Amino acid sequence: MNHIPILMYHQIDAPPPRGTPLRGLIVSPSSFAWQMRMLRLLGYRGLSMRDLEPYLKGEKRGKVVGLTFDDGYQNNVRHALPVLKKHGFTATCYGVSGLIGGTNRWDYGKVAEKPLMTQEDWRIWRDAGMDVGSHTRTHAKLTELPAAEAREQIVQSKHELEQAVGCEVRHFCYPYGWYGAEHAQMVREAGYTSATTTHRGRVSPGSDPYTLQRIMVARATNPLQFLMKIATSYEDRRG
Repeated sequence: MNHIPILMYHQIDAPPPRGTPLRGLIVSPSSFAWQMRMLRLLGYRGLSMRDLEPYLKGEKRGKVVGLTFDDGYQNNVRHALPVLKKHGFTATCYGVSGLIGGTNRWDYGKVAEKPLMTQEDWRIWRDAGMDVGSHTRTHAKLTELPAAEAREQIVQSKHELEQAVGCEVRHFCYPYGWYGAEHAQMVREAGYTSATTTHRGRVSPGSDPYTLQRIMVARATNPLQFLMKIATSYEDRRG
């Protein structure tokens, strides 16, 4: 079976001081650079969810890796985009449509506020051949919302991002990885073609496109771990 790893990143930036909550979600620019270089040396192509679609459907086969960034941090444009372009890779960044040009205020009191991509940043991302996905309007915990509000978060974020960035938004990511079967159905009905989760593991042709597993890359991920994550069943056993 053709197993496909979809990597999950958040921030690409200098790590904050030790003891900072969620410090592990911030991957240094130098680490990201060697990770992308390793993919290239091993013969993998890094692809956005848009470009990964035919592989997920079984229409194409190849040595590919999905590249995704959650939340839409400005440091993705500053530090990740040049590396992606250098290697000819594409990636999907999932944006919070109601906070374009704002900060990660959903983390208030837990994590230092960092700037999110502005409308201009998003258009730079788009013009570089990258893909834009949705992460709801406010980084909402869908499982805590009434059905009507959850649906609005899913539907409106698609429309708002398409209007702001000027491109089709076909891919969704559940904030916090929280979702139920009803939310997967809402995503489908809203016109998205995929949705990613935080469940660990690789995917394959025939995987449910609305509950796709991913592989988190953390600050402390070393080269051997990175290799095991993408090329072995290491993560599949932890899903």
